This record gives sequence, C-alpha cells and structure tokens, in this order.
Amino acid sequence: MSDERTEKATPRRRSKAKSEGQISKSQDLNMAVTLAIGFFVLFNSMAYMNDRFKSIALNTFAHLTPHLVSKENFIGYMSQYVWQMISIVAPIMFFIMVSGIIINYMQVGPLFTTKPLKPDFSKLSFETILKGFKKFFQLKSLVELVKSVIKASIVAGIGYSVIRKREMEIVSLLGADISVALQVLSSVLLEILTQICIVLFIIGLIDKKYQDYEFEKSLKMTKQEIKDEHKNSEGDPKIKAKIKSIQMQFAMQRMMSSVPSADFVVTNPTHYAVALRYDTSKAPAPQVIAKGVDFVAFKIREIAENNNIPIVENKPLARTLYKIVPLDGLIPAELYVAVAEVLAYVYRTGKSKGLLR
Repeated sequence: MSDERTEKATPRRRSKAKSEGQISKSQDLNMAVTLAIGFFVLFNSMAYMNDRFKSIALNTFAHLTPHLVSKENFIGYMSQYVWQMISIVAPIMFFIMVSGIIINYMQVGPLFTTKPLKPDFSKLSFETILKGFKKFFQLKSLVELVKSVIKASIVAGIGYSVIRKREMEIVSLLGADISVALQVLSSVLLEILTQICIVLFIIGLIDKKYQDYEFEKSLKMTKQEIKDEHKNSEGDPKIKAKIKSIQMQFAMQRMMSSVPSADFVVTNPTHYAVALRYDTSKAPAPQVIAKGVDFVAFKIREIAENNNIPIVENKPLARTLYKIVPLDGLIPAELYVAVAEVLAYVYRTGKSKGLLR
C-alpha cells in the first residue's frame, strides 16, 4: 500500500527531525558512563575528602563558642561551613556533568535546540491523551518495562553475589578496628559498583543499537512522502518545464540574432545548418555562433539568405560541426583543413563577406 512506511528517511527528513530534537540516544548508556566516572572520581577523591572533612570538624570544635551563636547570626555562622562543603563536592559534580555532556555529544553530535521545551497545548486534547494512554500497551513500553526489571534484577543479583562471596570476610569485621572495617567495606562496595557499571555499560551498548533501530523505523517514509518532498525541494515538474521552455526560447532568440554576423553557413543541405564566424582579432579559429536541425536549420538558412551570407553545402562537415562543436565554441584542429576548403570555395566564388577581419 502507498501509505506504508517502507522507504528510508531522506537527508532533509533527518535534518528536520534533528532540529526538532528527535534523535537516537540511549539513556542507559548515559547512566552507565556517568555512574562509572562518578564512582571513579569519588573513590579517588576519598583521601582528599576525608582530610577536608577532618579539617572542618577539628576547626569547628576547636573554635566553637556556643554562647556566641544566636538565632540572628546562626545562618551567617553556618554559611562558611556550607561553602566549604560545596567546595569539596563541586569538583565531583563537575566531572559527572562533563562526562554526561561528552557521552551525549558522542551519541548525537553537536545539537542545541529548545523546540522540545516549548509547550504544545495540542497534546492536552482528549484524543492525544488517549493515544498517550495506548502507548503503555505498545511494544516499546513493554521493552522499557522489561529493561527496568532486568536492570533491577542485575543490580540486586550483583550485590547479593559479591556479599555472599565475601560473607566470611565481612562477618570477621565484628569487633575489628574501625579503620580496617572501613577499608574492607570500601573494597566490597567498590567491587559491587565496578561490576554494576560494567554490566550497565553492556546493557547501554545493546540499548543504543535498539534505539538506533527504533529511530530509523520512526523516520521511515511512504513513497508518496518521498515524491512530495522531492517536488517541494526541486519544484513542480510543470513549472520547471515551463521555465526550461522559456530559457530555450531566449537562447534560441539570442542564437538567431547572431546569424547575421556569421561569415558563412555550412549545410546538410536541409537537415543541418551551422553558422560560423572567423574574426582573427578575437579568436585563432572559426567559431560556431549558431547551429540547428530541421526547422532551426531552415531558419538559419533563411536569415543567412536575407543577409547575403554565403551558404555552402557540405554534408559531412555540417554533421560533424553540429555534433562535436558546442555553441560559441571554436572548431577543433582536426577540422581546420575541411573548414579551410570551405573558406577557399567562398573566396573563389566571390561570396565572401568580410572574412579574415
């Protein structure tokens, strides 16, 4: 059927979709990479953060003067500690934000559009709401639900597996030194998070392929849409044909207006006619200034006769000049001899009209 979307999207359709914010992007891949970088930065910053928090705590308790703290100055008193906390957390948040921007750029390339943010009140209609409700029962919604269940199961499974594997090590921490306990627990947590990030990254790559497939499917066009787009971009064929016809008429008029300045015309004698001009001050060889077949050839001969321009019958030369020499082009070297013979004939018959200007 003509309304079936079986054709691949055209570059114009893709460009329009991108400008409207319709892109192929995997949120799972974004989350996996962002989490991995966030955890990496966090664990590598633990020593730095620990030192900073210790410094803040020691400074607070060493200079704490409770009798000077009141309701009026409490916010100002605490603001200094808030800013110190922000200075500790800000670098981690910065790296996470940059990683999110980079992974988005890698997926969709350079893109900035506010169109998806513009409110569309037409979506508040009953029909649109009903369509949105029906989407919950579509294949895509089912796939997203299955993905969420799988991810939750994997995270829970990884956590259980690692804890079960290191169960004895964790149990032995009872009564152990707090620093040793923290070190072991950090190691367990790092193992769990590493495995989760690896699995989520693999899921993200698979999801990216699926999103690409769904995106290409959503962009597919019908044969009629392809035709309409081609018509809109290239113009209506009827209008193009009319423009081409007018252009040909102007070109024909310009060519015919050049015939009176020709030095001689070579004919077939009836089917072909080629008018040539030889001006040694402007060109090294004779130039074809008009040519045509049948009716156009007849008009060239008629104009030539009315202007007393020599007409020479030479079937092979007329055909060759018409086929290989473009309008306003110079004759090639291999035709010099043949054209020279025509020039000699014109001179002998005394029909020359200012040749070799």
